[in-house]
Amino acid sequence: MQRRRLPLTQCRALFAASLALWAVSTARAEPPPAVALVVAVDVSQSVDDGRFALQMEGIAAALEDPGVIAAMTGRPGGTLFAMVTWADQAGLAMGWQRIASRADALAAAARVRATPRQSGEFTCLGQMFRTVAASVIPAMPLPAERVVVDVSGDGIDNCTDPDTLEAEQQALLGTGATINGLPILVPGENDVVGAGAYRAPGYGLRATPLPQERTDLAQWYRAHVVGGPGAFLLAAAGYGDFAKAIRRKFVIEVSEAGRGPDGTKRR
Repeated sequence: MQRRRLPLTQCRALFAASLALWAVSTARAEPPPAVALVVAVDVSQSVDDGRFALQMEGIAAALEDPGVIAAMTGRPGGTLFAMVTWADQAGLAMGWQRIASRADALAAAARVRATPRQSGEFTCLGQMFRTVAASVIPAMPLPAERVVVDVSGDGIDNCTDPDTLEAEQQALLGTGATINGLPILVPGENDVVGAGAYRAPGYGLRATPLPQERTDLAQWYRAHVVGGPGAFLLAAAGYGDFAKAIRRKFVIEVSEAGRGPDGTKRR
C-alpha cells in the first residue's frame, strides 16, 4: 500500500510547530537565573578616553576573575548580565546574556572590551534610571530571583531637578530592583561636591539637584542613588582602584542573590 505524502507546505507547518513546542519545553526546563545584573557606567565629559578604558577593562577583568565566575555560575540558573553606558542619554551597550559557564563569562568580557565609547557631556543619572526601568529590565529574556542595578560614576546628577531625580529613582525601585552604588572618588577633583558644581544650562532660577552645602560624593550616592532590598555602596579610590572595587562588588551582588532578607542562605 502506497503512503500518502503530505504537501510541502504542511510539512513545513508541522516542522515549525514541533520546533516551537521543543523551544517551549526547553525554556520551561531551564532554571531561572539567580540574579539579573545591570552594570550602569558613567561616560560623561569628566570620563576621558583613558578613564573609559579603565572602566571597560575593569569590568572585563572582573568577568574573567575565577571568584566572580564561580559566583555567577554557582547556581543552576546562572546570572543574567547587561551593561548600560550613560551621560546625556543612556544606551544599552550590551544586551542581556546568560552567564552560566566560564565560556559565557569570557565571551561577555570580550564584548565589554569591544564596547565603543558613547558621546555625552552631562551626568544625567535620572535619565539612566528611566531608561533602565522602562526598557532594560522589561527586556529581560527570563525572570530572575533578584534584579540588581550597579551604578558607577564620578559625579552627581547635573541635569535633573531634585523632584524628578527622586521620582525616577523610585520608579526604578518600584520594579523590584535593588540599586547599588560605586562612586569613583578622585581626590582633589570630585571627592567633595556641592554648590557651584558644573551643571547643564537652562535651569534659570529653578532648583537644582546640587546640594546647597558641600558634601562627599559617597554621601550623595547614599542619599540619591542607593536603594532597595540589601542595597549597599562600595567606593573606588580613584579610577586605578575601579577594577578591584567592581570585582569585589560583583561577587557580593551575585552571592547575595542566594540569601533571604534576614541574611540566611536560601536553599
